[in-house]
Amino acid sequence: MKKTLVALSTITAAALLAGCGTGARSAAEYDKMTAEVVKASFVERGIAKLDRLEQDEARKACWESEVTGKPLDPKVEKAIEEAALKSVKWPSDGKFLGDWREGEKIAQSGRGLTWSDNEKTVNGGNCYNCHQIDKKEISYGTLGPSLWNYGKMRGVTDPDSPAAKPIIEYTWAKIWNSRAFNACTRMPSAGHRGILNEQQIKHIMALLLDPKSPVNQ
Repeated sequence: MKKTLVALSTITAAALLAGCGTGARSAAEYDKMTAEVVKASFVERGIAKLDRLEQDEARKACWESEVTGKPLDPKVEKAIEEAALKSVKWPSDGKFLGDWREGEKIAQSGRGLTWSDNEKTVNGGNCYNCHQIDKKEISYGTLGPSLWNYGKMRGVTDPDSPAAKPIIEYTWAKIWNSRAFNACTRMPSAGHRGILNEQQIKHIMALLLDPKSPVNQ
């Protein structure tokens, strides 16, 4: 915190001094200074490097929309979603569902990618941090919608039937790159960002869609 305040004070003072001689600064200049303050407040620890602060064009557009309070331009929104959908990698063997028991373990785990982990730590999905999934679990977040009875409510009684294909493909794409259906979603793009591998996503899919999963009882 002290480092952050020192950095903020230094940059703010420099901005004020510069402003006295050159007049008002542009929004781009203030954005740059803000980014410098944010970056100065973080330090690299273990596998958590400063490159995590870098934003792609989609995130930049969404961030600007949040800050200004202005809706995202429809054309930009559509472009982000279309690009995200194109980035989705479908199951290499054509099979979408794995083992729901393994899916529950992945959904429960919040390990991986933190400064206290290492490269050998197996990433979890941390799904319960934002969603209710199994009714037996009493600790869950509410940032995302409840996924209880996810497959049952969508009529997936036989995952291998043609009728189930649309919702199965939608769910896979949503987990792989969540921006495909919501440009400015807060949901992590588990596959696209390499958080979960193909087999792990299959297990999560089974947790949500397998009629035998406790989620659909």
